[in-house]
Parts: sequence; structure tokens; C-alpha cells
Amino acid sequence: MEKPDKQEQRKNKFTEVKTFSVPFTLGENKENITITTNTSPDPSKEQIIKQAFKFHSQGNIAEAVKYYQYFINQEFKDHRVFSNYGAILKDLGKLKEAEISTRKAIEINPNYAEAHSNLGTILKGLGKLKEAEISQRKAIKIKPNFANAYYNLGNILEGLGELQEAELSQRKAIELQPDFTKAYYSLSTLQYSNDNKIWQNKLFSKNILNNKSEKDQVDIYFARANILHKSKKYAESSKYLQLANNLKLNLKPSKADLTINKSKKLLIESDKKKTNPKEYEKPHESIFIVGMPRSGSTLLETIISMNTRVDDLGEINILEESFLEQKKVDQDLTLAEVYWKKINDHKNEAQITTNKWLYNYQYAGIIAKLIPNAKIIHCYRNPLDNLLSIYQAHFSRGNEYSSSLVDCTRVYLVQDEIMTEYKNRFRSKIYDLDYDLLVSNPNKEIKSLISWLGWQWDDSYLSPHLNPRSVSTASSVQVRSPINAKSIGGWKNYKEMLKPAIEILTQTNKYQDLIA
Repeated sequence: MEKPDKQEQRKNKFTEVKTFSVPFTLGENKENITITTNTSPDPSKEQIIKQAFKFHSQGNIAEAVKYYQYFINQEFKDHRVFSNYGAILKDLGKLKEAEISTRKAIEINPNYAEAHSNLGTILKGLGKLKEAEISQRKAIKIKPNFANAYYNLGNILEGLGELQEAELSQRKAIELQPDFTKAYYSLSTLQYSNDNKIWQNKLFSKNILNNKSEKDQVDIYFARANILHKSKKYAESSKYLQLANNLKLNLKPSKADLTINKSKKLLIESDKKKTNPKEYEKPHESIFIVGMPRSGSTLLETIISMNTRVDDLGEINILEESFLEQKKVDQDLTLAEVYWKKINDHKNEAQITTNKWLYNYQYAGIIAKLIPNAKIIHCYRNPLDNLLSIYQAHFSRGNEYSSSLVDCTRVYLVQDEIMTEYKNRFRSKIYDLDYDLLVSNPNKEIKSLISWLGWQWDDSYLSPHLNPRSVSTASSVQVRSPINAKSIGGWKNYKEMLKPAIEILTQTNKYQDLIA
């Protein structure tokens, strides 16, 4: 959130807080909440609020949540509480609950700009980008110098394909807050114009790093790397990529082993599952797009969603949620039925859906056995191009292994091995989508894909850049351009930096001749 001016800070010290990831499910704190203050055993409304804001600003989310929930359970009303609580729910991934809480804040105080801006980010997460845009513009109308709202609006406009407007919005955020590092990073990912280089000069100045947190430094280094990459100064870009990722790795450890072990565990578990014997009159057509991040999945989803019967769910982890829910002792529904129910909650009466939670590759065997009429499309590309793109991506959350080239390569190879095994077992249900072939010969590859899906051909599939759908991934800029092969072989410009990955890959039989 934007920081208030000094007078406002003195007046309402804990009103605006940074948000942090919540390390537990909220359900653990709904009962037996104990509130402790330094004053009376029956704390007042203001004492509860002050204590909640204090814990939240310190990053003690567990305690902050206790106080927020106690406050709400006492039926007290304060727009700041509901707005901040909504922000915590958002970080936890409980977007619908976050929306309810944030709308309550707006109901209490319709002129609270921060709540309108928070609502906009929540709606963006729910895929409601037009509504998200309205919320951010409302925040700006209430508070014209709200840099954070301009930044959020820029990201939303990027997702809507309004790239020039997105650039102007990010530049406005920087104009209002010259050291706004996240805005510099977002601007660096756009196809920005060169008619104003003031922000670039500021980004590369020495003083921009003064008194910056490590997190802000990461944003600055990634932004510099992006600009240098576009200027074809690859050696300098490499330097900043390594600075950014090494620093980020210190802040967020890799967790590669968790991903690898989970993949292997689910492969074993899929062996124990029996094929779903139930017959359904008209089973839902579920398309799962799986693979590594930055493997062409957004382009693929954009192509497929040119079919007007398709609803794209985006990157939503409801398959894993369904799997865990279905394993409960008192669950009478099959995995397919639980999954379809969740789909209907998101997309009512959808005929065909695409699910682009890429880590569903770990569940490919379970999907093939237990979800009738499911189709799995495995996206992949040249591993070095893929690893470079992941290393450049600066994911806002998850994919922590992306900051280590060694761990990226380990995860890539296990994913490759796991999918090869699943293809051997369920060949008819898994389609190979080679990104390099797709962008080199789109006519042939897209026709092959549409034929495998069993759909009628339409020339519109060849023009996915004309698809009006919103895109909320790191590929939102690329998919607005006609299909092209510009990114193929880009790894060669970073060969020196990629040596750790090359060494690991070329020790395998499959990739021993990768750079020959």
C-alpha cells in the first residue's frame, strides 16, 4: 500500500500495512481466540484495532489474524480492519473471501481508496480484469496521487492488452513515487516507447539503490536486466540477472526438493489408483495444460480459447484441491465429480474448460485414470531456452527454485522424466506440444492440435493475438503479437551464464548433444 504523509502517519499510525504470506489456514483460528492487551481484560474496539495493526505491520500475521477475527466476531465495524483482513485472505489465495471482506470495507467507507485498490487486485486474481480496472480507477478518483493504484492499474491494463495505456499508468506511478521499484520492473517488461527515457536514467542511477530493502533491490536488478536484454547487451543483462536471483534466493529458498519429491510420490500414488468405472452421459471436457513455466502454455491457452465454447480457468489449482478433498473419509463423490463441481463454481455451465495450473503434470496419471473425457497437453521447448526464460521471469510468488539455475535444471529433468513415464502409460490421453515447432510452423502444428482435440477447424486459431481474453501471466505482452519464432535460440546469448545448466543437461543421454 502507499505510505501516508507524515501528518497522516502520526494521526493513524497503523492504518496502512504491508501484506505478508499467511503460514496457516484461517480455520485454525476461528475458535478459542485469546486476546491479550497491556490494559484491561476486556479490550476496547480501538485497543483491538491498534494491536491488530501493530502485529500486521510487524509481519506477525498469525497474531494479526486473531485480532482481526476477534474484532469481526464482536460485530465491530471499521473499514481498515476489513480491508487489511481482505489483503491477508488474498495472500492466502482465498480470493472470494477476500472480495467479501474488502467489499465490506467499502460498504463501511465508500471513500477509502486503499480498499478500492485492494479490491482491484483481488478481482484481477479472479480473472475479472474489466471490473478490476473500474476499482482501480475509482481509487484514483478518490485519491488522485495514489501511486500504488496507478501501478495496479498498469498491470491490469497490460492483462487486457492495452499496452500503451499500461505504460502511461506505470510511468505515472513513478512520477508520483520516483523510487517505486515495482513500477520500474513492470515498465521494463512492456514494449515501452523510447520517447521518455527519464525513468530509465533514474533506474540505472546509483542513488536509486540507496536505503532500499533487499526485496526492492531485486526488482531494480530484474528491471535493469530486462532493459539491457532489449538493448541486446546480454553480458550486462546476465550480470544483473545473477545479482537479482542470488539476492532473491537468499530471501526465498529454492524448495526444489519439495517439487521433485512430490512429483515422484504422485507417480507412485497414480499406480495405486483404479480407473474410474462410472459412466457419465455427457462428461465435461476438461483440458489440462501442463509442463514447466515459460514453456508456451499461455500461447497455447490463447489458441485453444479462440473456440467460443471454451472457458479458460487460467492458473487455478482446483485439481489438487479436489484430489485432497476427495480423499476425505466422508466424501461420496468421485474425483471427477468434485473437480467438475469446482469448475461450475467458477464457470457456471461451461462446456469445455482449460486448466493451466502447470504443475498438474504431477497429477497426469491420476487425471488420466480418474477424470473421464480429460485431455492433457504437455508443453515443452528447448530446455536451455526454457531455463533462461524461467531465470529471467521474476515470479511474484511460488517457483522459488527459479532463482537457482542448478535447481531449475533438476526440476526440469524430473518433470521431463515423469511426463515421459506418463506418456508411456497413457499415450492416447496426452498430446505433445513442442513450442519451437509451434512458432516455427503454426499452420501445421495448430491444425494437428485441433484435429487431436476432435474439433472443427477455423482459421481464427492461427490468429491468437486477436483473442480479446484477459491474460494475467508473465506472457501477457508476448501473446498480443502474432505468432513468431524470435525467442528460439535465445539461450546462445547467455551461454556463459547458463554453464551450470548446460553441464547438468549434457550429462543425460537425452540431452548429451544439446549444444553440439
